[in-house]
Amino acid sequence: MEQKERTQAGGVISIERIMEMIPHRYPFLMIDKIIEMEPGNYAIGVKNVSINEQHFIGHFPSKPVMPGVLLIEAMAQTSAVLVVNTLGKEAEGKLVYFMSIDEARFRKPVVPGDCVHIRVDKQQSRRNVWKFNCVATVEGVKTAEATICAMIVD
Repeated sequence: MEQKERTQAGGVISIERIMEMIPHRYPFLMIDKIIEMEPGNYAIGVKNVSINEQHFIGHFPSKPVMPGVLLIEAMAQTSAVLVVNTLGKEAEGKLVYFMSIDEARFRKPVVPGDCVHIRVDKQQSRRNVWKFNCVATVEGVKTAEATICAMIVD
């Protein structure tokens, strides 16, 4: 039960709490909240895509599309919140670095106005290295997927 107490009621984690857990800040904070989590197993993050985001100035001005690398970053940040929440208070503020990104696929463009749900499922963890299966969806339609491996460091 101790792990469950690390999240807010129902597994929801607010943006304020996310910013306590991971060091990312605007304009590179790619998740707005966690809507569901089971510590040690999975998390579902939300990214509300706005036309006001800086990358839309050049990607692409006449047809704005969220860059795929930023979807992967949203997956990584959701994974980092899951890792930190699972490990507890002593892990807050530590960095979670990418080690690998495998089998990345981009299925459908993400555009301003979309609400992206990012589900990350822990595949395995050994000491400070974690591996996740990640899927991003908009209105239930898969937009991107990848397997990522990351390491938490001081």
